[in-house]
This record gives sequence, C-alpha cells and structure tokens, in this order.
Amino acid sequence: MTRSIKKGPWIDPKLLKKISKVSPSSRTLIKTWSRDSSISPEMVGYLFGVHNGKDFIEVLVTEEMVGHRLGEFSL
Repeated sequence: MTRSIKKGPWIDPKLLKKISKVSPSSRTLIKTWSRDSSISPEMVGYLFGVHNGKDFIEVLVTEEMVGHRLGEFSL
C-alpha cells in the first residue's frame, strides 16, 4: 500500500540534518540506512551512500530521480 497523498512524502529527519551540513558542490558521501526516504528536489546534486545490507552503494541524485525512493537505486 502506498502512502497517503495528504501526508506527503516521508524523508528521514536525520537525513535532512546531514544534508543541511554539507554543500552539494563538495561531493562528500552522505551515508544513510534510510532506503525508504523519498528523494526531494533539495537532494539534487548530492552524493549518497545507500546501504544495501552489505555495503554502501554510491548514488548521485539527479532531477529524474525526484519522487522515487533511495532504495530503488541501490541494487
């Protein structure tokens, strides 16, 4: 079942805090275990290390990824 539209997309608060500390031009890896967080327009240009259960997969967020979840790109 999908999330209700009136609730809006879910983004982990810890992930938002990590994004606010780093600038997108620095290209530093932001490690996260939050695969179910939705990708918002503020995340475009950041490099995420998404945990797949064994190691971190690097994901560079582009505009086409907005609206999807981080876990979809860590296969």
